Amino acid sequence: MIGFPFPAETTLTLAGVEWSQGMFSFLPLLLVSAFGNIAGSTIAYGIGYFLGRPVILRFGRWVGVTEARLKKAENKFAQYQISILLWGKFVSVIRVLVPYIAGLERMPMIRFSLLNSISAFLWAAVFLLEGRFLGGLWTDERHREWYVVLGIGIVMMLVVWWRWQTAKRRHGQKNG
Repeated sequence: MIGFPFPAETTLTLAGVEWSQGMFSFLPLLLVSAFGNIAGSTIAYGIGYFLGRPVILRFGRWVGVTEARLKKAENKFAQYQISILLWGKFVSVIRVLVPYIAGLERMPMIRFSLLNSISAFLWAAVFLLEGRFLGGLWTDERHREWYVVLGIGIVMMLVVWWRWQTAKRRHGQKNG
């Protein structure tokens, strides 16, 4: 949560699959996941609050944060603070940026902590439960062939999409 690219949703979903196999228990998974997210978000909030805009712009440039983008994000955050804090964790890039912006905007720590904690527990629970559900489907042998069919279908759609994009670019080059 402090800016490192980490496939958190995938990790939580896989942990949920392991939970469905009896490897883990739900409550410890939920607590560790949520508290890890809360800790990282709180550090990011502190960076935004105490170190501010220059530090975020200096290091954010490596991930595409520019002055214009940051200003646009701050404007949206000012309009929809509660919604963004509660539901922003479900969108990868937003999940990482929101705590920094909350700090920059000087959101009161109590308010940030409460909304961030609610969001972290919801976010962790959703992906753990998703993994539990998918793990249950995978262990049911009646459904395994559908995974193969689904995988083949996705690959076919990607090939068709890629060919369409390639043809579109070629057509654009001929007319340009």
